[in-house]
Amino acid sequence: MPTRGEYTRPAPRVERARGVTDSNGRVTFNWPAGAFAAAPVVTHSIEAASVGVRTARIVSNTAAATTFEVIVTTGLTVLGISVLGPGVAAQGVTVHAVAVEP
Repeated sequence: MPTRGEYTRPAPRVERARGVTDSNGRVTFNWPAGAFAAAPVVTHSIEAASVGVRTARIVSNTAAATTFEVIVTTGLTVLGISVLGPGVAAQGVTVHAVAVEP
């Protein structure tokens, strides 16, 4: 810490979590009480799969919890053009999240 009267801002709070989606393709991460005063900035990743294309999105984000929804789609090639089919809830997908104080 400097001794010349300078202020060094403390590092922002960071929380990490890992969870598995339920039958609706959703997983909720409950952050520790008081960890964030406002909704955190959240990034995520999903573990690879051998079948289909998985997509995750945040459906709810508050200072207390963040909920993700994961869907899986299958691809189809028609006349050399790749087309994605309709998405369905992806059960049992592992989601990793990192939340940072805004």
